[in-house]
Amino acid sequence: MTTVDAAYEKWLRTALDRYEGSLIRYAARITGDLEQARDVVQDTFLRLCKAERARLEDHVGEWLFTVCRNRALDVVRKERRMSQLTEAQETQVASRDPSPSAVAERRETTGRVVRQLETLSNNQQEVIRLRFQNGMSYKEISRITGHSVSNVGFLIHTAVKNLRQRLLTESDLVQEAGGSLS
Repeated sequence: MTTVDAAYEKWLRTALDRYEGSLIRYAARITGDLEQARDVVQDTFLRLCKAERARLEDHVGEWLFTVCRNRALDVVRKERRMSQLTEAQETQVASRDPSPSAVAERRETTGRVVRQLETLSNNQQEVIRLRFQNGMSYKEISRITGHSVSNVGFLIHTAVKNLRQRLLTESDLVQEAGGSLS
């Protein structure tokens, strides 16, 4: 193997290690099916193998998410269905929490956030997930979704504001219910 081949292989392995889990979660959210998501991500990485490295060097993550999104949307359009990812499927994707109690607490909190997140518009859900689950910048999200950078900022701001208010309201209701039981 030549030095060029080894460097290219290392670049591909690094991209795979860094983005595979996030892409599977992202694609699963779009397709509603874990196996389809894995197929979409596999196809995405096959396309990366065929792509010209020099053109992607400084924005490989953004490129991968864009290709993954487009491929997942193609799958959804083809099958004309969009179902929710079940908790069991989401757990299969990747969870490396340190202890069962930490997992339980995190799952409860995550469940509350996810339930409230699902009440937001599809656009708000997508930008929130890209920003907070995948660490994308507003500019990267803009290129992936086709929304302007200012629209991405507005969607995120509005979504976070709505989520905060809904979670606070939910917490107040839980506290009131607990207090009335005593």
